[in-house]
Amino acid sequence: MAQQLELGLDTFGDVTEDLSGATVPYPQVIRNVIAEAQLADEVGVDFIGVGEHHRSDFAVSAPEVVLAGIAASTSRIRMGSAVTVLSSDDPIRVFQRFATVDAISNGRAEVILGRGSFTESFPLFGFDLSKYEELFEEKLDLFAAARTEKPITWEGKLRPSLTDQSVYPTTESGSLKTWIGVGGSPQSVVRAASYGLPMMLAIIGGAPDRFLPYVDLYHRAIAQLEIPTLPIGVHSPGYVADTDEQAREELFPDFKRNRDDIGRSRGWAPMTRAEFENEADNGSLYVGSPETVARKIAATAKTLGLSRFDLKYSAGPLAHEKMMHNIELYGTKVIPMVRDLLA
Repeated sequence: MAQQLELGLDTFGDVTEDLSGATVPYPQVIRNVIAEAQLADEVGVDFIGVGEHHRSDFAVSAPEVVLAGIAASTSRIRMGSAVTVLSSDDPIRVFQRFATVDAISNGRAEVILGRGSFTESFPLFGFDLSKYEELFEEKLDLFAAARTEKPITWEGKLRPSLTDQSVYPTTESGSLKTWIGVGGSPQSVVRAASYGLPMMLAIIGGAPDRFLPYVDLYHRAIAQLEIPTLPIGVHSPGYVADTDEQAREELFPDFKRNRDDIGRSRGWAPMTRAEFENEADNGSLYVGSPETVARKIAATAKTLGLSRFDLKYSAGPLAHEKMMHNIELYGTKVIPMVRDLLA
C-alpha cells in the first residue's frame, strides 16, 4: 500500500478573494491555478486535477488548456481533469486534447471522465438534458474506441457514425490513462468495470466507509469480467494548516459560503458550524494539522483499499495565499506521514 498509494490535489479553479476581500479576476485565478500546480510539483505531490465548469463561481471551463500550461512549467507531477464532462463534449476532441497534453507533459496526462454534478454545459452547447444518461453512455463508448488508438468503426444514435477513422495525435505510450468518476450509483460502478477503467469515487460527505459496498461491487464486477485488478481513487475536500484550530477557523467561512451558494439552487439548508465540525470529525472533510489530515487519509486508504487519494484543496473564495500554504504542508508533511502510516 505504501508504495502504491498516490497522493494528489484537485481544484475547480474557484473564483477567489484576495486577503483584502476583493474578488480576484478570472484571468488571475487561472494564473494562480498554474502557480499552485507548480508548487505542488516542487513539493512532491503526485497528481494535480483541474475541474471543468461553466458557471460564474469557477474560472476553468477549458481544463486541457490550463493543463497544457501546467505541463509546460512542471517536470514530474501527473495532471488531469477533475472531471471532464463527457456528456456535453465530443469524445474524439476530448481524446485529441488530452493526447496533446500528454505530448507536452512527456506522458504525464490523465483524464477523469464523468457526467459532472452541474448541468450548465448542456444548454450552453445545445445538448438535451433529458438525454443525460444516454449521452454519457454513448460518448463513453466512443471514447473507449478512440483510446485504443486504432482505426474506429463505430455507430451510435446521438452522433454521426465513423468508419475506419483514425484519430490523431496518438500517445507515445499507446494508452491514455483514463478514470471514470463515480458519485455513488451502482450503475456507474459497473460501467467503469465493464470498460476496464479505474474508478475515482467522489466522496464529498459522510463517512468514507459507506462507499465500501461500491468498492466491493467494483471488485466483483472486475473478477467476473476476468480483468486484472484496477486502481480505485477517492476525491474529497480538505484543507491543511499549521494547527487543527487554525485549519478549521480559516476554512469554515469560505467552505460554508461555497456550499451555501451551490445549495441555494439545490434546495439545501445553509450549512451550520455543527455540520462542518461533524464532517471534519466523522465525515469526508480532511481539515486540520498535517498530522490530523495524514491520519485521516491513511485510514480512508486502508478502509477502501485505495491506489490514490486526491484532496480538493480549493473552497469558494478561499485565498490563493492560503491554498499555497495548504499545498506546501500537504506535499512536505502530509504525504510523508501518510506513507509512514501505511508502511
